[in-house]
Amino acid sequence: MWSLETLGRVRLSRHFFMREFLYSEIGNFHEKQNLPDNPDLVIETGRAFCQTLLDPLEETFGRVAVRSGYRSPSLNRFGNENRLNCARNDNPLECHIWDRGEGDDRIAGASIVIPWFADQYDEGRDWRDLAWWMHDHLDYSEIWFFPKLCAFNLVWRPTPHRRIDSYIAPRGCLLRAGAEPDEDLSTRRARYADFPVFRGVTHP
Repeated sequence: MWSLETLGRVRLSRHFFMREFLYSEIGNFHEKQNLPDNPDLVIETGRAFCQTLLDPLEETFGRVAVRSGYRSPSLNRFGNENRLNCARNDNPLECHIWDRGEGDDRIAGASIVIPWFADQYDEGRDWRDLAWWMHDHLDYSEIWFFPKLCAFNLVWRPTPHRRIDSYIAPRGCLLRAGAEPDEDLSTRRARYADFPVFRGVTHP
């Protein structure tokens, strides 16, 4: 029998523990618990997400701030029914419910901010500089950018879709799944030439 305290102590990766992903502003304000239906699946999928995507970000840019992490199916359903910016539980793009699906249908994601880049974005830097850096270095599935703090949803799947969308101008789809970037590699690299040295395994 899992306790919330035990679950929170589970280490998902070199830099992240499960506790960092359990806090929910929706749950806190509306007094709703955020407890997984399947803790073992949450841990398995969360480990893949953190080790593949979040650890390299933290090791390269410094602290990664988690804005919204895991949501239980019941909490996410409440958020959707009350129009609190939560997708339907059966929406294939809903990445916050880590304990659903099996095999290649698993998914995990979080809304995060990279303070190192958020400061530059606040001074006018193009969000696409970071988008293309992640495309060239990480084995991500989907990325969605948002205007405040240049926060973004970062998504892991066993078989990545590799799609990038944004609510920041120019709004829309920057890269569709299976498509090639409209900027060549040398142009993309020029965008992020001043970024810190990458630490992690580069996407092939």
